[in-house]
Amino acid sequence: MDSVLRAAAMYVALMILFKIAGRRSLAELTTFDFVLLMVIGEATQQALLGDDFSLTNSIVVIVTLIAVDVGLSLLKRRSSFVSRLIDGEPTVLVEHGKILYERLRHARLIEADLMEAARSSQGIEKVEEIKFAILERNGKISVIPKDQ
Repeated sequence: MDSVLRAAAMYVALMILFKIAGRRSLAELTTFDFVLLMVIGEATQQALLGDDFSLTNSIVVIVTLIAVDVGLSLLKRRSSFVSRLIDGEPTVLVEHGKILYERLRHARLIEADLMEAARSSQGIEKVEEIKFAILERNGKISVIPKDQ
């Protein structure tokens, strides 16, 4: 039973920590982000398994994590509040060529991140050419160009 509680607690703790870290941490991974996730993974494994490295305990932990994940996804389907709480909502970062700096700051992004997304997805070089830029729930930035 200890493994089940441990796994459920770690799942919830990681969800909260990544929610605090923001969607930026879920977008394109830098080398630093990748190394950080590896370290978090190792620390999580130690916390999940404790002193019991048996196959049975590992299976119990995996089944618990999957059950919690499936349970939360079912809750998200039934409740828009739970869905917004867990996944957040899309955030408009640029409106009609104007950067919304407060929202950009809140998302812990900089103008260079925004322009990188505009260049790579639409070939846009100036913010004035952007109708909307939206930070999606998955951490990606969608860019909608202005009509020419």
